[in-house]
Amino acid sequence: MTRVTYLLSKDPTVEHGGDIALSRLMIEITKTFADVSTICLSGATHLPAEEGLTRVVKPEPSVGLIPRSIAHRRSIVHERYDCEALVPAIRSFHGRTDVWVAEHSYMAETYLRTREPDRRFVINTVNTESQVWKATRGVVGKLQSPIILRDEVRVARAADALGTYEDIEADFYRSKGVTGARWIDLTLPPAQQLIFENTGPRLVFMGTRDWPPNQEAFEIAVDLWPRIAQGIDGAELYIIGAKANKPKEVELPDGVRDLGFVDDLHAFLSTCRALVAPVATGGGVRVKILDAASRGLPVIGTPEAVGSLGPVFGLTAFDDTDAFVEECRHHLLDAEFSRAQGAALFEANAARWSDSVPQSAVQALIAP
Repeated sequence: MTRVTYLLSKDPTVEHGGDIALSRLMIEITKTFADVSTICLSGATHLPAEEGLTRVVKPEPSVGLIPRSIAHRRSIVHERYDCEALVPAIRSFHGRTDVWVAEHSYMAETYLRTREPDRRFVINTVNTESQVWKATRGVVGKLQSPIILRDEVRVARAADALGTYEDIEADFYRSKGVTGARWIDLTLPPAQQLIFENTGPRLVFMGTRDWPPNQEAFEIAVDLWPRIAQGIDGAELYIIGAKANKPKEVELPDGVRDLGFVDDLHAFLSTCRALVAPVATGGGVRVKILDAASRGLPVIGTPEAVGSLGPVFGLTAFDDTDAFVEECRHHLLDAEFSRAQGAALFEANAARWSDSVPQSAVQALIAP
């Protein structure tokens, strides 16, 4: 059986977020056709050892990071994740791995300088980090963005294959000579289908807001809410997900409640008409859209939120604010419309999983 080792920047047993959720899914699918091991960076040094998982202490950013990045002509992102502590962990798998998979482009750095000859090397870019930094990290992000992009292209060219969660991103890499770049047609297995009974006029926003694009989208949703809810008795918008670290103060208008986490997410979502995703900075992981589809929760999203999943699920992307607001109002005012939209989305997602579309996409990338 093919032996595959994943390189992760987060601990898959304790950390959360869209990127690690899809990394877990990639690993679980890979286990259906390969023997899988994982090396991860982790701050959870107190946890007991687990079979198939090697933890390496995740280094904190140091005062020498910027001088090193300048000396090595690399972005601070890629410099930080070229981690000396990973070297012995990677070398310990030499001779025991047929395929290496780096989740995130920056996780390729340490591997590339410890690379074992004649072994397949795959990168899953996960997010277009250069674009995220450009849009959400202020002046530093704008200065670093082209350097990060240069690093992303450099490591992509060194890989045997490269996967993305956005077809446009795969097109970009192919234009840069990365002939092995492809879109990973990944969707979630079907979950328990939501049953909408006696739902009130309620929408939901989901997202962990320590990821800057999610915080940005949250602020847009709150800003648009008075227009969305105007004249609709009892209209509600509920916010689900952890707040950002040191969050910007955002005054919540009438009808908006920030719940953080809920004990029974499925039961709560069954009281909502649709998921709102007014994302302005897109690319990469869209796990909240995938999760909604797996449950049959209608999605109202921008092009940045929906991305390549539009044709997959038959989703309309609303790039005009007025159209986005009107679609939200349609769901608030028409429960039957929401029910039908959700049922169609659930069936589309379930059919893809039954037809092994995501499973085939992962195997074609890793072990063709």
